Amino acid sequence: MNYIIVKAKHLEKIDFSKVKQTSPNSLRYSLDRKFFLLKYEGDQPEFIFSKVTHDTVGLKEYSHPEIIEELKGQIWTKKKHQKD
Repeated sequence: MNYIIVKAKHLEKIDFSKVKQTSPNSLRYSLDRKFFLLKYEGDQPEFIFSKVTHDTVGLKEYSHPEIIEELKGQIWTKKKHQKD
């Protein structure tokens, strides 16, 4: 499984038939809802290159252990002492 972090402004460009999530409601969003996580098998879906980045590089890709570490960051996880 591979993972990428996408800016929320690109939500309408996501082809849910090419990723493991099924709808915007099944996405993991950052606390400020400016980013979301996509997971997929194999190479980055073509729509990332053609509709999101408009290049041949794509977005930074994460393995499962790498994304677990990334999701521990403050934009994804509230600290125990943090209020809403």
